[in-house]
Amino acid sequence: MVKSVMVTYALWAIGGPWGLHHFYLGRDSHALLWMLTLGGFGFGWVREFIRIPAYVGEANRYADNERKRPPRVPPPLSPVRFAGQVCVGIYFGTVALIGLKSLSFFYLIVLPLCVGAGVHLVSSVGQQTSDLQKTLATCLITSPIFYGSTLSLLPISLAASVTAVQHRRPAKINFFVFCPGPRLYRLGLAWLAFSAPLGYCVFHNTTATLYYLSDCVAALLDVFWFLPWLRSVLEYILLMPYRILCALTGGGYYEETWRRVHDLELVHLFMLQILSLGTEATLEEITRSYRELAKTWHPDHNPGKEAETMFVKIQEAYEVLMRRHRPHRFK
Repeated sequence: MVKSVMVTYALWAIGGPWGLHHFYLGRDSHALLWMLTLGGFGFGWVREFIRIPAYVGEANRYADNERKRPPRVPPPLSPVRFAGQVCVGIYFGTVALIGLKSLSFFYLIVLPLCVGAGVHLVSSVGQQTSDLQKTLATCLITSPIFYGSTLSLLPISLAASVTAVQHRRPAKINFFVFCPGPRLYRLGLAWLAFSAPLGYCVFHNTTATLYYLSDCVAALLDVFWFLPWLRSVLEYILLMPYRILCALTGGGYYEETWRRVHDLELVHLFMLQILSLGTEATLEEITRSYRELAKTWHPDHNPGKEAETMFVKIQEAYEVLMRRHRPHRFK
């Protein structure tokens, strides 16, 4: 069936961020990537406005069996694809950190496999692919070197992307491209596998999720303290999803969400001050200080209205700090 440029543009306009036009063209890996990143975080979807005619021509050649035997030479190197591999690898790793961090051997197995899956997904976009086993092996080898580091996602994703580029090759013809049923089934399973852990974490541990996201963004931006202009550009890019949501919702959501993140951080510092602790206090130090202060200010040992008020504040501070530190027990 010959694909239409007009139909593709219509699908791009209606459901482009969800990959509807890529599904129509038989580009399932590209469709899945767009589903999981909302059109490449918005940038990829806009860029495709000038790329759609080339995509349609490629799909029609594929349907006409003009490429039954792809050439043996590797596809041309694409800096845009390489940058996408690195970014999506970090994105997949971040989602894993949010939703799967409590699993055993997370940093040794789970995290590198998630990063490798993101890199391989980008390397399989279009009519080319890469060696999945070698990409995952590179991630598993690189991960222990940066074990437990917040910024370990960047070197793991870079190493996996270099491996994927070195082993890029034309993709074999996928005969399921003409069967919408199996394609939808596979895309649905992939989307569910990606979103289920993240959804569980967001709905059942929203506060910890906001804390972790803000900490990750702050840690990444602090690396570029010596280049203020680059730090500002990165901050703008990282906050782009919220800026887009702000534009769609009238502006309130963006400001309110990030104000809540900063308010949570201020509350955390205030609670540490109540327990007479520093910003780097451990879970054991928090518990020890709470027990000592609770014994001192308990109404049974220290009668008076001031003691009762202070005891309530100590209780609240301990509960807030425990909610934040509880996700880190499995480190």
